Amino acid sequence: QVQLVESGGGLVQAGGSLRVSCVGSGRTFSSGFIGWFRQAPGKEREFVGRISWSDGSTYYSNSMKGRATISRDNAKNTVYLQMNSLKPEDTAVYYCAYKFEYISTYDYWGQGTQVTVSS
Repeated sequence: QVQLVESGGGLVQAGGSLRVSCVGSGRTFSSGFIGWFRQAPGKEREFVGRISWSDGSTYYSNSMKGRATISRDNAKNTVYLQMNSLKPEDTAVYYCAYKFEYISTYDYWGQGTQVTVSS
């Protein structure tokens, strides 16, 4: 059973930076993908980006492209989402999720961490 726990959310001023973490447990994360998503109040969940556990390759959606960096620490089973130049519209609950293969769905989700960007 895969379990994911996010942390590191909080309140930050516009233009600031924040790093949120996602710690995985329940298996050795040597393969598969961790995706980051966010959901703002009243809006649909939005894909931010993902990272491959095996080779560290990343992919980003346009929502935070150029302002977000996803990285991993295999030894700690942890994936990070570094967010820079934050804007009030980045305010959302940020979730990490795991899928086993590129073509599969994200079947395991964390509980989310709140990121609030003040203007």
